[in-house]
Amino acid sequence: MAPPVRTPRQAWIDAALAILAEAGAEAIRVETLAARLGVTRGGFYRQFASRQELLDAVLDSWELRTVDEVRERVEREGGDAKAKVRKAGALTFSPRLLPIDLAVREWARRDPAVADRLRRVDNERMEYLRDLIGTISDDPREVEARAMLAFSLVIANYLITAEHDTGSRAEIIDSAIQFVLK
Repeated sequence: MAPPVRTPRQAWIDAALAILAEAGAEAIRVETLAARLGVTRGGFYRQFASRQELLDAVLDSWELRTVDEVRERVEREGGDAKAKVRKAGALTFSPRLLPIDLAVREWARRDPAVADRLRRVDNERMEYLRDLIGTISDDPREVEARAMLAFSLVIANYLITAEHDTGSRAEIIDSAIQFVLK
């Protein structure tokens, strides 16, 4: 008789990330994950000691995807600082990663440990922006302001629903990025 097929740890994490993006951290439950994966709950406990261990792995995966993998890809693909800033923003807040990022931000409003994690991740993102923008300007205050504006722009873009009179949302965002990176 063949040994039972075990659901890989990453499959549980990926399913939890999908639930996080769809319904928030509170909706990440062992029963829900098992049903989504079409397996029994017992398989979960072969991979994780607890729900908290899974939640920590979810945050680890989010951080890896939105900081480490983004930075690695931006650096590998190269370009000048302006192109790298654009690419980092586009990747970090892509349709695949943005819902997870927004869900982590919402989760952080209710969980101090997640808020600490988010702060650390945002600090890493800001440091990378400072490094890139620092090649455009040598004024530390200006670098900080531009980095803040660039970071705020990509996050706020998804929270603001205003219409624009002089172009599409994409055109206005592009103009704003050009303004920040002059």
